[in-house]
Amino acid sequence: MSEIQVKPRQWLAKLGLTFSHNEHGTQLARTQRVGPLSIQKALYPEGRQCAHVYLLHPPAGIVSGDVLHVDLDLPQGAHVLLTTPGANRFYRARHDASIGNPEQKQITTIDIASQAKCEHFPLETIVYDGAEGINQVIVKLQSDSVYLGWDITSLGLPSSGQTFEQGKFSQLNQVFCDDKLIFHDRIVVEPQHTHSLGGSIQQHSAGLANNHVFATLLAYAPNAQVCQTKQQEVIRKLRGLIEEQNAQTLVSVTRIGQLIIIRYLGKQAEQCKQIFVALWKVLRPLYLERDGSVPRIWYT
Repeated sequence: MSEIQVKPRQWLAKLGLTFSHNEHGTQLARTQRVGPLSIQKALYPEGRQCAHVYLLHPPAGIVSGDVLHVDLDLPQGAHVLLTTPGANRFYRARHDASIGNPEQKQITTIDIASQAKCEHFPLETIVYDGAEGINQVIVKLQSDSVYLGWDITSLGLPSSGQTFEQGKFSQLNQVFCDDKLIFHDRIVVEPQHTHSLGGSIQQHSAGLANNHVFATLLAYAPNAQVCQTKQQEVIRKLRGLIEEQNAQTLVSVTRIGQLIIIRYLGKQAEQCKQIFVALWKVLRPLYLERDGSVPRIWYT
């Protein structure tokens, strides 16, 4: 973990988690910390082969000048499920000389070795009005590793009358397989700016269409485990479940090679999470040979 240079009025944090794997299962081998990011000890509600890790950020939000780095390193054969006990928050940015750049950043990098398995399920990210947030998730996997992960973003808190009307937020998701980029997805929302679409991207039908919650669930497994025939079958199951929940207008399922991409566009983060959990319970037995065991921390 490289050294972080801290400027006045900045709160920079970095958490590096290195795991190990042997005949006794997956262990958290090394933790490197700078700043307030931390974790509880690895938990094993499903047995020693799968380590559940809860990422903690005591300030409970990101303000101007903050830069948070989370780095996960999974060796061959390891299996880790990483989640959070609560929502992440990008608060209103401060524009004053003592801060300098008002941007607020969170960057998560996940390195998954051959035959390793990672599940990355942070709870929703709430972007407050006036925030200058940047959220990035970069996944580096091998052709024979497995990844299941989501991000859920809520622009403002409209149910409380707090809409996202000023500021900027960008979400970047990248997936590399054997060092080759196989998925690149970026959205930039600036509500006060008019785009070439004609109006704000939040209101335009080719943008968010007056929705404020958008999310992506990604699922990757090697061809040897999920061949094209099986993949087509699981996509049919996913779409069938979406129809059962009357969510056809909210959720779509597509694929790029071995990567399944599920998108949600709607108005309720909790609804999105419930749908994604149901879809995860379809994917997990095929991708990980395990039933969907919902982390207990989500119930607290």
